[in-house]
This record gives sequence, C-alpha cells and structure tokens, in this order.
Amino acid sequence: MYMQNPVFIPGPTNMPEVLRKAADMPTLDHRSPLFGEILRPALAGVKKVLKTDAASIFVFPSTGTGGWETAITNTLSPGDRVLAARYGMFSQRWIDMCQRHGLKVDLIETAWGGGAPAERYEEILAADKAHEIKAVLVTHNETATGVKSDIAAVRRAIDAAKHPALLFVDGVSSIASMDFRMDEWSVDIAVTGSQKGFMLPAGLAITAFSPKALAAVDAAKLPRTFFDIRDMARSYANNAYPYTPAVGLLNGLKLSTELLLAEGLENVFARHRRIASGIRAAVRAWGLELCARSEDLYSDTVSAIRTPEGFDATSIVAHAAKTYDVAFGVGLGEVAGKVFRIGHLGSLTDVMALSGIATAEMVMVDLGLNIRLGTGVAAAQEYYRDGRTSKVQAAA
Repeated sequence: MYMQNPVFIPGPTNMPEVLRKAADMPTLDHRSPLFGEILRPALAGVKKVLKTDAASIFVFPSTGTGGWETAITNTLSPGDRVLAARYGMFSQRWIDMCQRHGLKVDLIETAWGGGAPAERYEEILAADKAHEIKAVLVTHNETATGVKSDIAAVRRAIDAAKHPALLFVDGVSSIASMDFRMDEWSVDIAVTGSQKGFMLPAGLAITAFSPKALAAVDAAKLPRTFFDIRDMARSYANNAYPYTPAVGLLNGLKLSTELLLAEGLENVFARHRRIASGIRAAVRAWGLELCARSEDLYSDTVSAIRTPEGFDATSIVAHAAKTYDVAFGVGLGEVAGKVFRIGHLGSLTDVMALSGIATAEMVMVDLGLNIRLGTGVAAAQEYYRDGRTSKVQAAA
C-alpha cells in the first residue's frame, strides 16, 4: 500500500525525502577509502548531537534494543548489581534484558506516568557502602507513557551519594529531538537508534561511551561478539567495520546530523517543544488528560492521552488506520487500552501536527466520545499562531 499521510507513532518517524534518498544508494565497497568518507562524518555528527567531546561513538547494524545490549555486555559481568526503576514498557524491557543476562537488578517500582525517582536512587546508592551496584539505568523518555525524566537530577543523586556507579541512559526517543547533554550530565553510556530523532529507517543502534565506561570494558565478563566495541574500535582505526556495515543507513546518518546541525540543535528542540505544546493544548480542549502526571514530566516527542474510564483507547488507533489511513500509537503494558499515543518527533511541522490532531478528533467523534469537531484543532492553531505572529510582529 502506498501511504501519503504522515505517521503519528513514536517511531519509526516520518522521513525527509532527502534522507530517504541518501539511505537508498548504490552498492559501495565498504573496504574502500570511500567508506571512511561516510563513516567519519557520521560519527563526528553524532558526537555533536549528543553534546560530547569526550565520548567514543559506536554504531551497530541493529536497533535501540541492540544498543542496550551493547551497553551492558561491554561493561558488566555475571552477577553484577544494577539499579533501575520500572515506570513504563521500555524501562521494563531494559530491566528484563539485564535479568536475562544474569545481572542482579535492584528494582524501584514507580507508578506509570511518573519519571525516574532521583531521590530513591540517591537513598539506595548511599546505602550501598560496599559499592556493589555497578550501573544505574535510566530511560530518558518513556515512550509508553509520554514521560521525560530528569537526567541531570539522577546525576546529582549519584554524586550526592558519592557512588562510582556508571550511568546508562536510554535516549532512543529523546536524542536528536530533545536536549541531551552527555558531558554536562556525566552520562557514561548513551543509547539511541536511527529511526526516531535521526529520521531514518530502523537499522542502526547508536551508542556513546564515556572514558569511564571504556575503562570498564576489558574487565567485563558478559559474553559479547557482535556487540564488542573493542572489535569496532579496532576496525574504526582503519575506517572499516568488523563485519558488513549498513552503508546506506550510515550515509543517511551522516546527512541527518548535517541537517540537524544546520537547523541548529536549540531550534530542533524548540520545534519539538512547540509542536508538543500545540498537541497538549488540543488535549486540554478535548477535556482529556495526559498519562504523564505533571507538566515537568511532559515529553516533547510523544503524548500518551488517557481516554474516559471504560472506553477502549485501542479502538481509536484501529479506527484511524482503517478509516483515515493514519497511524497513531496504541497503549502498551499497564496502560494498554487506557491511552492512545500521538508521536510528534523527527520530521514534523506545525501543519503536519494539525492534520494528526484533526484526524484524532474525527475518530473520537466517530466512536461517540463527547468531543466537538474543531476544538482541539482550534486550540493548537491558536498556540501555533501566537508563537509565529509574535515573531513577525517583533521583526516588524
């Protein structure tokens, strides 16, 4: 099926045509010097997006899940303790991966709709006098609930406890869309993927290792082969890969970082914040609520919208796809059937967002919810207009 409508899922995201074409390239000898002309700028561009000078970048043919596995297998050993909070589907999946690898997870149960509990991290780390906990895992943007966690606060908690644990951050649905400061926040490993803020097809796991994380690699005893960053580092020294790379995707990543940096990272973040705020204005106009429990937790890349008690939110997603050929995100895990999700990240504009809001309105009216056509669209229009007309007036 040929789809003309934009998608409003939290990833994969809409692709600019120029990036789609960059990834769709003729076969190139990945052992030739030409490959280095793709690889080196791609890695350098990722460093700039992550706001890091110190980290080393490793990009694998995989997805964000492969990035999680890269983080834990390259730095930890069987039986090591890690500290993690469960506050959504994706924080849960990283926890599950650790347990499958034979790691001991100190688990903090947190209500879905809440964020990473920095104060609990501090309490537990301060009590760990023997420093048995080797890593702290945090999901920056919990895609299932539309919740953004404060990574700087988690870093402050680790430092306040005077604990040497590594800080691992899942930035799959935040990096390249929301502000991420790897060096300033002293993140030891950051994980993301190609299919969200970088606006590419799925297929690349993008990881960044701090010097402290690199120092832990040789002592780590978890098995790793495909995801061994030592093999990758040796190959990078020769502008190569230890196996066949995804050349087209790396070429797309090179151009993606160029586009993001040309727009200006602060402008990218402001665009996402503006689009998200317009969607939140629509949600208020509909008389509905977000899953995120407070404004400081609101994600700028995905909104999980609660529907009235007893209403199956999944029917909104199914009806939108069948009737209007528009994709929204279903609720996952504990909020399955209770929320539907509007993804608003990557290649998106105010005008595109309005089409998604209008479609959601039509669907909810079709399904009998007490919503009047045009209310959410008008609220978002007012928000988007205010921001743009004030700029025009200031320029005049």
